[in-house]
Amino acid sequence: MRTTINLPDDLLIQLKKLATETHSTVTALIEETLREGLTRRRHRRRASRSTLPTYGKQGPLPGVDLDDTASLLDVMESSR
Repeated sequence: MRTTINLPDDLLIQLKKLATETHSTVTALIEETLREGLTRRRHRRRASRSTLPTYGKQGPLPGVDLDDTASLLDVMESSR
């Protein structure tokens, strides 16, 4: 399908240079880059939807910082 897009001049210059260096076309480079970008966005959305299961009470114990490995080890060892 044919469409028109507006690109900044510096970006078009970079695209044309890369197309020449890689023996490709500007159209092929735009298509490849768009496909890669869309795939990355899909993967990011899937990753952001992940949730960790919790058991018992909702969420971690009060005072537990999931970003602090040392405190997590202390809590796990004290529960044994």
